[in-house]
Parts: sequence; structure tokens; C-alpha cells
Amino acid sequence: MREHTTARATRFVPEITLRMAEDVTPLWELTGGSEPPFWAFPWAGGQGVARYVLDNPASVAGKRVFDLACGSGLVAIAAALAGASAVTACDVDELALVAAGINAAANDIVLTPLVADVLATTVDAEVVLAGDVFYDQDMAAAMLPFLHRAAANGSLVLVGDPSRPYLPKDQFDLLARYDVPVPRSLEGVTVLATSVWRPR
Repeated sequence: MREHTTARATRFVPEITLRMAEDVTPLWELTGGSEPPFWAFPWAGGQGVARYVLDNPASVAGKRVFDLACGSGLVAIAAALAGASAVTACDVDELALVAAGINAAANDIVLTPLVADVLATTVDAEVVLAGDVFYDQDMAAAMLPFLHRAAANGSLVLVGDPSRPYLPKDQFDLLARYDVPVPRSLEGVTVLATSVWRPR
């Protein structure tokens, strides 16, 4: 992980340093997974949520936060920097939790790692954060019930989405919009219009 990534400030969230890959393809081939190494890049939806949390620290300050599909740990780290009392970083990919731990240490942050598929459960958290989880139709269908259940259970739920087609906007309220710089090798463009949403 350290050999194939470089530590540098995240462009849209410069308060946070992450280890990032220059190109997805070589690292994907090395990891041999069916999915790309989501933990090696600051995806636009995550950058949007991280920016929102840092700009609105009252949303997480003093609260127990759960970062769903944490990837690199960017959103979890932002929540900790914004004053969350405890932050759980959760992903189904063990390598993501390794990356999140390395990135947390680089930012002098402590996270609680959790390797688990929690989508059929209700988590014990006051805030649930999810960056860029509506990237395909199947994932969107799996995520929606979990996020609505968390909101119905009293959690503040914040979702970052860079204009993916699978977020049902009629079920969410818009909180913020950003233009987020992204690697052309990942998205085919250099900027993605990214929004932060809250379930109705």
C-alpha cells in the first residue's frame, strides 16, 4: 500500500492528508479484486461529505459517528477533526480498513475499524455518513433501506453524491453543492458537481 501510493493533501479537503494512487489500473491488478481499490482515491462523494462536515462541525461535534463504506477513511477522518466523540470506519474490504488506519495515523486521528456488511442492520450511531455509495443500481438498492432505517432511528444521515444516476433525489433533501476536482483517469472529467443530501 505504501509502495504504490503517495501521501499528499486532498485537493478539495486540504486539511486532510491521504495516501493516493496515481493510477487505478496497476493497483487494481496488484490487489486482484473484483472491485477497484476504492481506498486508494478520494472519491468525489466522500470529498463532498468531508467538506460539509468540516464546514459544519456542529453536525458531528460530540457525537458518535459511523462512516459507511469508508474507503480511504477520508470522511471518518473529517468527522474526527470536526470534533466527533467517536468514529467508526466501516467497510467490507479489509484493505480499506488498513488504508483508513494509515491515513488516520497520518492525520493524528484514532478511528474504530469495522470490517463488516452492516446493510441489513441498524447501527448504534448518532450520525451516519456515506460518501459516493450510489455508484450503481444494485448498490443503490442495498443502501437505501439502510440509510432510511438509520434516519428513522434518529441518526443524522448525510450522503455525498457526485451526480450519479441512481440516487433517488425525491427521497432526499439537498444540503450543499460543490464542484469537486477528480482524477480524469477515474471519472473521465476533471470536476464533478457533487451534492450532500439528507434523507427525508
